[in-house]
Amino acid sequence: MNRLWEKGLPLDERVLRYTAGEDHVLDARLVQYDVRGSIAHAEMLAAQELISHDDCHAICDGLRALEAAFDTGEWQITLEDEDVHTALETRLTENIGPAGGRLHLGRSRNDQVLTALRLYLRDAALDLAGRVEHLRSAITHLADNQGDVDLPGYTHMQHAMPSSVELWCGGFEEGFGDAVEGLRAVHRRINKNPLGSAAGYGTPGLPLDREFTTKRLGFAVTQSPVTAAQLSRGKAESALLFEITLLMQDLSRMASDLLLFYTQEFAYISLAPEVTTGSSIMPQKRNPDVLELLRASSATSQACLDETLMITAKLPSGYHRDLQRLKSPVFRSIDLAIDSVDIMAYVLEGLEFLPGNITMDEGIFATKEAYRLVTEEGMPFREAYRKVAARYAK
Repeated sequence: MNRLWEKGLPLDERVLRYTAGEDHVLDARLVQYDVRGSIAHAEMLAAQELISHDDCHAICDGLRALEAAFDTGEWQITLEDEDVHTALETRLTENIGPAGGRLHLGRSRNDQVLTALRLYLRDAALDLAGRVEHLRSAITHLADNQGDVDLPGYTHMQHAMPSSVELWCGGFEEGFGDAVEGLRAVHRRINKNPLGSAAGYGTPGLPLDREFTTKRLGFAVTQSPVTAAQLSRGKAESALLFEITLLMQDLSRMASDLLLFYTQEFAYISLAPEVTTGSSIMPQKRNPDVLELLRASSATSQACLDETLMITAKLPSGYHRDLQRLKSPVFRSIDLAIDSVDIMAYVLEGLEFLPGNITMDEGIFATKEAYRLVTEEGMPFREAYRKVAARYAK
């Protein structure tokens, strides 16, 4: 195995395992994006007459064939490959010959992985936004069907003021709408083309056309100067994870409400039997495990955000191998958000509020009575407040 950086010197197996880490597993999701970035790079090299058009065609066809073969399971990234970049280039060169060795001209793994990551993050953010829209639809459907069911509104875990299923749903629907806007807004940091910045200092003497790859890959701008690319590592990732953390906090709070509503003491809702689990000792139990795990999920999301921020917090400018550690928390947070949003939408589709079990404490209408004294009898609010409060004095 000839890795992209090897110079004929031996590498200790323990060092390989430690430095490669999880990349050979994590990079599976980057294959299609590294192929796209590599094809754009090859086309640019040909347009600049740095490689021949025949070599360019061979490279592009070879990369597309490798992507298709990966999708069908004909090959996978191994620890010996180290990462997606070596895996693709090695197999490309084996398949098409010397032309494969011309692909890496004018780039480094540093700008190569950053390009693939940004292409992936761009798609991931939009995909997650679409899933949140589906969750919003599930909430709207629940509100349309049962919005007129009365609910007590709570402050300090006490009955406070009258509410309804429509109001309960509406609060979360607005929050998730805000999450969609946030996920789309992170494109400002993601949608910058780092390709051609190489190891962070460009390609002196090599006439690359960075605007070419910017247009080919659909980036909004070419990141400039070249030193900005590595300095920006972790920023787009953290921006996306911040929006995911806010999204997951709303999911967690919704789950917390539903867990309370599902207790025997409340019994405000029923859950579809297929979304509950059982107890290994208590025959009668149907447990809302999925909601408990949803409630816990925001902690994982915040931890991933914290890890991402801390990795980059005190690094000097330029590239450092520490940045490899960004992949794990970023991918974990994205995957958890996708699974959590989808499962909450599924839970809501089988959820029903039970009006016969929902009772309102008499005091929940106290504020309404105070307002009546103001509007109908002209009483100052503070006096009306005290008058109504006296009725509930213990």
